[in-house]
Amino acid sequence: MNEKTLIKGKIHYVGVNDRQKHLFEGMWPLPLGVSYNSYLIDDDIVALVDTVDACYFEIFLHKIRTIIGQRPIQYLIINHMEPDHSGSISLIKHYYPDIVIVGNRQTFGMIDGYYGVTGERYEVKEGDFLDLGHHKLRFYLTPMVHWPETMMTLDETEGVLFSGDAFGCFGTLDGGFLDTRINTDRYWDEMIRYYSNIVGKYGNPVQKAMAKLDNLPITTVCSTHGPVWTADIPRVHDVYARLSRYEAQEGVVIVYGSMYGHTEQMAETIAAELSHEGIRNIVMHNVSKSHPSYILRDIFKYRGLIIGSPTYCNQIYPEVESLLDKILLREVKGRYLGLFGSFTWAGAAVKRMGEFAEKSKFELVGDSVEMKQSMTPLTFEQCEHLARQMAARLKKDRK
Repeated sequence: MNEKTLIKGKIHYVGVNDRQKHLFEGMWPLPLGVSYNSYLIDDDIVALVDTVDACYFEIFLHKIRTIIGQRPIQYLIINHMEPDHSGSISLIKHYYPDIVIVGNRQTFGMIDGYYGVTGERYEVKEGDFLDLGHHKLRFYLTPMVHWPETMMTLDETEGVLFSGDAFGCFGTLDGGFLDTRINTDRYWDEMIRYYSNIVGKYGNPVQKAMAKLDNLPITTVCSTHGPVWTADIPRVHDVYARLSRYEAQEGVVIVYGSMYGHTEQMAETIAAELSHEGIRNIVMHNVSKSHPSYILRDIFKYRGLIIGSPTYCNQIYPEVESLLDKILLREVKGRYLGLFGSFTWAGAAVKRMGEFAEKSKFELVGDSVEMKQSMTPLTFEQCEHLARQMAARLKKDRK
């Protein structure tokens, strides 16, 4: 049994899968579920790295005891205090009352606030060290990736990085947990969706954290969600590097709201002309059907963004307006923006989306299109012209 959980050296995987929860953080769909990863270092001195959601504590405890039996755990290292990782602290403390909790100053403030757990603590600062016997641990503070207390723990003996939420993704681990033993195809888009929705605002702190890791001899990345990365570390690093710099592929995301189909016809016309102009990556989202988490994922993936909205009560269509707020919240940078919309008796949506363009600091491309009531030959021509202008802007970057 222990061989099945072994990662490297004396490090074991003791995480759990959540196939029940519909929405992560009460917001983001989990069609593939999610894992809560925890790691047990079965050394001369036993250490547990992060815990799991309290709902899964019984399974969690069984996994721990299968490896160490009735031996005590001396240290509990908390890299991240979000309750899906810290939720079992009180229960672990109950079963292992003498355990020493390891964290930084911000960690302990949150432990007091969430759980009121007392007992011995080891407060670490940047570069502090913990010797378990075979495994030698070094701590790196990575604030705002994506909470203020987040840190990472490096096992210098085996080159294993316990990275907290960084390098994580949605999706359960079905059978295996090592990337070399599972098909990882389904995780890549879920990594982008995870990053864009959970971490997306904090590109600069992610860059600072990655700079700390650049010269470290890392062979294995143990995140708190998703696979344990070994062979695919370069790809994982590249995904996070690009996303944290807000870099994007050539392509266009067309996002629109439509009550009776007229604004949707504008979107279809724009998409057809983009394709005619040689743009291959075109993603269309009707805000009334696509969940915002998937739209945000695609906005992080592609450089072009064209947004359409009907005027609704002299405002932007509510679901479109909500999405614009989510984009601004994540401080996405470097996108090319086009706008279109429709109205029946008084137009307002396109003008109000112009305010979003100013706030976002996206590069406004082409002539915005505003249609009264339904498509006319002029509207077709204007939509196609907007598409050609966006295609031309994207093609400039090929040179």
